[in-house]
Amino acid sequence: MSFTKHYVLAAGGTGGHMIPAYALAKELVSRGHRVALITDERGEKIPGMVDDGQAHILPAGRITKDPRGWLSGARAIMKGRSMALQLYKTFEPSAVIGFGGYPAFPALLAANRNKIPTIVHEQNAVLGRVNRLAARTVNAIATSYPDILKLKPKHVHKVHLVGNPVREEVIALRDEPYPPLAEEGIFRVLVTGGSQGATILSDIVPDALAMLPVHLRRRLQVTQQCREQDIEKVRAKYLEHDIPAELATYLPDLPQRLGWSHLVISRAGASTIAELTTAGRPAILIPLPIATDDHQSYNVKEMVAAGGARAIAQPHFTAKELAKQMQKMALSPGALENAARFARKCGRPDAVGDLADLVESIGTSPLSKTLKVKDQSNSLATSGREALAQDNVG
Repeated sequence: MSFTKHYVLAAGGTGGHMIPAYALAKELVSRGHRVALITDERGEKIPGMVDDGQAHILPAGRITKDPRGWLSGARAIMKGRSMALQLYKTFEPSAVIGFGGYPAFPALLAANRNKIPTIVHEQNAVLGRVNRLAARTVNAIATSYPDILKLKPKHVHKVHLVGNPVREEVIALRDEPYPPLAEEGIFRVLVTGGSQGATILSDIVPDALAMLPVHLRRRLQVTQQCREQDIEKVRAKYLEHDIPAELATYLPDLPQRLGWSHLVISRAGASTIAELTTAGRPAILIPLPIATDDHQSYNVKEMVAAGGARAIAQPHFTAKELAKQMQKMALSPGALENAARFARKCGRPDAVGDLADLVESIGTSPLSKTLKVKDQSNSLATSGREALAQDNVG
């Protein structure tokens, strides 16, 4: 017999943190549990929370290299910790799971104060700052890659390789074959630059495609995500080069477009890599050089080493270099199909289930509390919101 448990998920306000948090929330709810989310104002605006889940906004204090901000950052962290403690009094979580980002830190501190089991999930190939701070006290560290940088050797025994949870629509692509690519058939290219697009892709990709041999260029069908300020400039370039292209600032049907694509040109965020490897789609990846700890450059290593992708460092990302790499992949017989197969081998489609299994194995509650949660779930949720509101006003 299984009992309903309460879990708190704490994540920073970016898609990279929120997507796996939402995926875990949905999985835990499907198993009969209840979840509450701790995030910041940005995270609250990202859609995807389960219908019955609670969302709580905590101050996201930052401790940067500039000592002038240390005092205000520490105050915000401690205020967030106090608010989290108020939530835990009524919600009574069996475990608190952090997904990185500054809003997760006070939630984890509060859990440590109350001796609540904790887990952190790391999406990137480099352990993030908040997860590094929490590594000493957490019960487990769930990772998305077999090799993680900035992880101290004394914490290796806590590591569980689970992968990075992705949307169900992407997991469904795993059962679909790589789209047929006939010698004279349409060659579909998908260009994405993360949630906000990337100006450098808008500057480079159209000119690179124009450099391809005529017999390849005339087969192209491009879908490209662009920043709003770049979209008309990119549209003009594709018209000039006579290349069919559909442009948008946001692609709500991205999983479907990923399923159609023969090649993806993209940044190397953790969610992007997870989706490419789950679906099994070859890619040319351009890591964002200003990403914290240069983590995107490390995110690509497993997929590139397996043969599922090529990576071009941004200083070397020119139209000529991109065109050269595309020709190597598109003109060699079977190269794209092989790359798709190698990419798929890197995928971890069971990530959300494996992460939920880890959470359930660590999060425990006394029987009396479990029954109390089942009988008083509505009143607990209401009182939890009221307690947070009162603490915030005070």
